[in-house]
Amino acid sequence: MTEILLLLLLAVGLGWPLGHYLARVMRGGRAPLDALFLPVERGIYRLLGIDATRGMSWRGYAKAFALSNAVVGAIVWVQFMTQAWLPLNPDGIPNMRWDTALHTMVSFLTNTNQQHYSGQAQLSYLSQMVGIVGLQVVTPMMGLAIVVATLRGLTAARLVDAHASTAVALRQGWQTNTQGHASEGADRDFGNYWADVTRATLRFMLPLCLLWSALLTWQGVPATLQAGPSIAPMDAGAELKEQKIPLGPVSPMVAAKQLGSNGGGWYGPNSAVALENPTPLSNLIEMLGIVLIPIAITFMIGPLVGRRRLTAMVFGTMLLMSAASTGLSMWAETNSIAMADPAAMEGKEVRLGVASSALWSGLTTQVNNGSVNAMHDSMAPLTGGVAMVNMLVNAIWGGVGCGLQQFIVYLLLAVFLAGLMTGRTPELFGRKLETPEVRLLALLILLQPLVVLGFTAITLAIPSITGTSNPSFHGISQVFYEYTSAFANNGSGFEGLGDATYWWNLSCALVLALGRFPALIVPLAIAGLLARKRVAPEGRGTLHVETPTFALTLVAVVVILTILQFTPALVLGPIADHLTLVK
Repeated sequence: MTEILLLLLLAVGLGWPLGHYLARVMRGGRAPLDALFLPVERGIYRLLGIDATRGMSWRGYAKAFALSNAVVGAIVWVQFMTQAWLPLNPDGIPNMRWDTALHTMVSFLTNTNQQHYSGQAQLSYLSQMVGIVGLQVVTPMMGLAIVVATLRGLTAARLVDAHASTAVALRQGWQTNTQGHASEGADRDFGNYWADVTRATLRFMLPLCLLWSALLTWQGVPATLQAGPSIAPMDAGAELKEQKIPLGPVSPMVAAKQLGSNGGGWYGPNSAVALENPTPLSNLIEMLGIVLIPIAITFMIGPLVGRRRLTAMVFGTMLLMSAASTGLSMWAETNSIAMADPAAMEGKEVRLGVASSALWSGLTTQVNNGSVNAMHDSMAPLTGGVAMVNMLVNAIWGGVGCGLQQFIVYLLLAVFLAGLMTGRTPELFGRKLETPEVRLLALLILLQPLVVLGFTAITLAIPSITGTSNPSFHGISQVFYEYTSAFANNGSGFEGLGDATYWWNLSCALVLALGRFPALIVPLAIAGLLARKRVAPEGRGTLHVETPTFALTLVAVVVILTILQFTPALVLGPIADHLTLVK
């Protein structure tokens, strides 16, 4: 309990000022350390050949997002398949097979970091530093840019002027705008994608990564470009005569993976490896990194859009769901029937205790992080079930940007349902939620069960491609968890699953993409539709979303649309697995 309270106090205490700073960065105009950052930003804009002061419609913003992902993804895919011929490969790591390289590229491009490979054995230093860490830094900021643009559209998007600079308007702040309501049906200015990503990366993500990397290096996480040493095993009679200890620039990757809600480890077993997570303090620093930016983003909302009570509603709702999930996860693990058996500690965090394993598993699935300090496959069945529910909700804190984007989807659905229940026209911030917007929301809600349950059913129906290491109910959990994790852009998995195959690589790559891009672009499109509408003045019939009553309604919508519709799968997996231990 002490660890939980300390973690929460640190996350909120640091997240509040970080959120306000992030809002200032994303509003544009003058910001701290302009003398340092502005020359670098201008150089990047010249290199890209773009005018960073020109606003974009939601379509232009989405196209820029898609283009940047396509170009970066192609470069990284080629790098993985040619790493043996590139520099910074002192251990002689061979090229990746094309399907493994494709899955790895899509996984890190979608900010998921699901790994069907072992990092220290199958990626060179260059691939780790440029391909992996590069995506771990940039892709979270792409998600952040999308959700910031969506917030602009939902609150006070400006009219697009194809010939005029928006620099002056940006300096004034988005929440002060009134001209966005002047012409119904006109395209609106959602900001500039390239400027948003560049500013967030340079001014926010990279400084935090530098600080976290220094803290982890201080705690003993390796940070070197030298090849790892070879040592003789302590047991002279062992068949293995020599063991090579893999090192490398580990701490920068660990910093980026935790802060950016990435999760992919330098080492295959992730932060369960002592080199990646050597001390109790490094364990706390890494868990703090998991939740820090998602919490900071909730505190960014009010200063960014000028609705302080909206921040309170979002933060309070997420905190309520987080407390329920964390408490249930730790209870399920520490009170498991199997805990009486010493063998139950297999795969757990023996250095820091089982409670730390349960706490980490709860937080890493509440956030789209996916890093582990213990094997989730070794957890009690109900603990694994809680982790699955966290990923199905996908908005308890959520990943950087994409978590709040998913929360906005639930918010819009709750507005629609609340309007129907009270006999009022559903509207958000004065704009009516009508048939086109609801159809897009329905598309997102139906996509998750169709993809996750569909691929789970196909995989379980064909034993030759399933690859489970456990029979019966736990085997179902392994498959269902893998696809749930891929769609939620989480990346953690039930280890023991034979996922390094063509089927798993290609099917998961598709699920990764379907879980990432529609979830980001569709809410942006809805914001684009709403931004074109006339804003109705508030009256006695206006639905206020910034209230505790609406927050509870939103939680009920989350429970109904996620947990209940997946109850059969949960019953066949973790719940049935748990019941086999009761007899």
